[in-house]
Amino acid sequence: MKNKIIETSIRLFERRGFAETSIQDIVESIGVTKGTFYYYFSSKEELLMVIHLSYIDGLIARQEDILRDVSAPAAAKIHAIISLLIQDIKSQGLSAKVFFREMKALSDEKLFQIIPKRDLFRFNIEQIVKEGMENGEFRKELDPAIVTFGILGMANWSYQWFHPKGRLTENDVSDMFIDLVLKGIAR
Repeated sequence: MKNKIIETSIRLFERRGFAETSIQDIVESIGVTKGTFYYYFSSKEELLMVIHLSYIDGLIARQEDILRDVSAPAAAKIHAIISLLIQDIKSQGLSAKVFFREMKALSDEKLFQIIPKRDLFRFNIEQIVKEGMENGEFRKELDPAIVTFGILGMANWSYQWFHPKGRLTENDVSDMFIDLVLKGIAR
């Protein structure tokens, strides 16, 4: 039942927004009482926090799998992370929308738990970029933080427009993004 509440809430938060979705909306969608909701969650914010933690913890765990391969070149790691982010939209697109759009609904206390995890994900990418600069794979004159924000901006924003059943697959999009990152668009 807890997972059903979470899944239903993700759909409702994505469609209506967190502020516009009430606990009553959630329980009516599932056909249970508020008592059932409160058995699993103390508040709607706690539910949102569970959604956020699940999303970011899942990304970090998969990113750590990529980072474990110390023999992989930096470009291959960047490619794998971009692919991870785009493929995640296919498998967890609604959660991504809720994560990015509804973070502002969390209290400062809850944000203090989420922001360091989000920053860790970014910092790990920045470290790969620095590694690539140091070993000659990437241009040294670029700022690693800006390159990282560019990568994340491209990949993270795609939850707004990427449709897994559309003209391009998630592999097509991630390959195009990595080509843009590594080669640019100039001839």
